[in-house]
Amino acid sequence: MTDQAEALCHGAATIINAIADGKGAAFGIDLWTKAKVKLTDESGIVEGRIVSDPAENSILIKKTVERVFRYFDISNRFGARVETSSSIPIAKGLKSSSAAANAVALATVAALNKSLDDLAIVNLGVDGALDANVTITGAFDDASASYFGGVIIADNVKRRILKRLVVSEDLAVLLHVPANKSYTINTDVGRVQSVASLTRIAFKEASHGNYWSALSLNGLIYSAALGYDPSIALDALMAGAVAAGLSGKGPAVSAVVPNEKVDKVKTIWQAYEGEILKVRLNNKKAAVVG
Repeated sequence: MTDQAEALCHGAATIINAIADGKGAAFGIDLWTKAKVKLTDESGIVEGRIVSDPAENSILIKKTVERVFRYFDISNRFGARVETSSSIPIAKGLKSSSAAANAVALATVAALNKSLDDLAIVNLGVDGALDANVTITGAFDDASASYFGGVIIADNVKRRILKRLVVSEDLAVLLHVPANKSYTINTDVGRVQSVASLTRIAFKEASHGNYWSALSLNGLIYSAALGYDPSIALDALMAGAVAAGLSGKGPAVSAVVPNEKVDKVKTIWQAYEGEILKVRLNNKKAAVVG
């Protein structure tokens, strides 16, 4: 058995975190994850390796491949060896799990010489993430923004995209990425759900097209709920960002910035410990690349 395929999927950042109320929104950024899947004759054996961060647990790779095999009812016929590499920092709130699950699911389907519609592939990745216990809600909003690009507004409970918007503004995205990691599954769900009435206000703003304002509001709400200092986001707003806030469960903060304000925001952020990444908005869909 020599069938193999490679797929690429981009990252995303939070507009509305869905943990509080089941509805969320996210936007694509041009960080990326690649997955290379090679099928084997060793039925039921899936080996995964994260080349860019070998110390991380690869259970998500295994569970996603198993979901694809189960979908096509071929679990007793094939195994797989999978490698992923990524420019997305893991466990920072930048949708590394969603991008990896999407890329692995897409590459596995391609290696099998099968075809599925895009939402079916996204849902297989969401199922794999739930099986791997790396998500609380399934993160359908994050997975969709990662897979399709643009702004996605979604109902995570019903796994339904409510709106998809192509982002045409000429804006940069700055990411402040602290050294520490934060895994979604360790989030204090009860504490987050206590602010659900506030996140519903932010979600309504996003649904009305005010997604950058919603991002900033969501960031303040979740920073308070999870115990993060909101100063990084507030400083970015004062320096000219159109939006800034905690991404996911953190610790990364994203800022959407006019190009002429990028240097000013970066200068202010240099007062805080952590890496500063400059990326672009992404509207490109995930794709098989080899």
